[in-house]
Amino acid sequence: MQYIALIYPDQTTDELPPDEQAAVTAEYLALAQRPEVLGGNHLQPPHATRTVRVREGRTLTTDGPFVETTEVMAGYYLLEADDEAAAVAFAARIPAARMGGAVEVRPVVQY
Repeated sequence: MQYIALIYPDQTTDELPPDEQAAVTAEYLALAQRPEVLGGNHLQPPHATRTVRVREGRTLTTDGPFVETTEVMAGYYLLEADDEAAAVAFAARIPAARMGGAVEVRPVVQY
């Protein structure tokens, strides 16, 4: 089954000293190379976001994320796991999970 691990860090790696920043980045890159990972990306910061709505046939766009929040999704991994427990075990290895942030694990609907 496929799961997505949505990463919500407490801080960005940019806020860390250079040696710690390099170590954490290396962890994320190593996780991306694991065989169960089908894809994933680091996302641009919220100020690069455009929210799109269609109302009465008109496309409306606004700067920034859809809602104001203190938690901002910074990236994701799409993975293949035998079950939820395996997906959770993978998520626990993501640096954000141990650095004050959170990782949301959600099954993907497959058609």
